[in-house]
Amino acid sequence: MPGEASRALSALHRRRLREIWRSAGWPCQDLIEIELLAAGLLQRQRDGGRESLRVTDAGIAVLAATLQKHRAARDAHEALVARVAREMQRAGRVVWRGLALRAKVGEGDDAAWAMAMPDVYSIRHTTVEDYVEPVAHEIKVHRADLLSDLRRPEKGQAYLHNSSQCWYVLREGIGEADDIPAAFGVMVARESALEVLRPAPRRPLKLPFAVWMVLARATPEPLDDESQGWLGAPLDAALD
Repeated sequence: MPGEASRALSALHRRRLREIWRSAGWPCQDLIEIELLAAGLLQRQRDGGRESLRVTDAGIAVLAATLQKHRAARDAHEALVARVAREMQRAGRVVWRGLALRAKVGEGDDAAWAMAMPDVYSIRHTTVEDYVEPVAHEIKVHRADLLSDLRRPEKGQAYLHNSSQCWYVLREGIGEADDIPAAFGVMVARESALEVLRPAPRRPLKLPFAVWMVLARATPEPLDDESQGWLGAPLDAALD
C-alpha cells in the first residue's frame, strides 16, 4: 500500500481493520469499509450467496506497523512510570503502580463515583497517619494522550480525590506547565533528572478506609538496593 494512504488512516480505520481481522469478516457496508477497500487493505470474498471481507497482505502490514508503534509507546510509558516510582522510593515513600481507587467527582446532584487509576501512587514511609501524604503521579509520553486527559476534567478530579498532591509527569517536548490546570504539579522528564516545572499544591487529606483496604490488598513496588538505603533512614528523618 502506498505510504501516503497508510499515513492517512485514522484510528477508526485501524480499529475496524483489527475488528475484521479478529472476526468472520461480516461486512458493515459503511464509509469506513469503502475507504479500506479502496486503499487495498480489505478484499471482498463471495462464498455462494454469502459475502465477507478479508484483510489483505497490505492490511496485515498496516496492523503489524500499528502494533509495533503501540508497543514502543507502551515501553516508553512503562519506562517513565518505573523511573518515577523509583524516585518516590528514594524519597522514602511506599509506592504502588496500577491501582484502581474509587473516587467521587462532581458536586451536589451532579456528583458521581468513578475509578481513578494513577500510574504511580505513593505514601510516606511513616507510622503516623497524619504524615502519610498520599501523592498521585500521572505519566504522559505523547501529547495526544495528554490532550485527551485534559479534555476529561472528571479524570483529573478523580486523581485529586485520593491524593494530597497530584502531578503530571511529561516526557520532554510534549507539553508545558501552562497546558496543565493549576490544581496539578508538573514535572518534565529530562535525560538527567525529573525537573519540576510547577510544584503541586498541597492539600490536607486523611486517607479513607476504603483506600487503606485497596492498599492492603495490593503489592507495593519491590525495592531495589539503592532505595532500601533511603527507607532505612532514621525514623526522625522519615517523619519530618
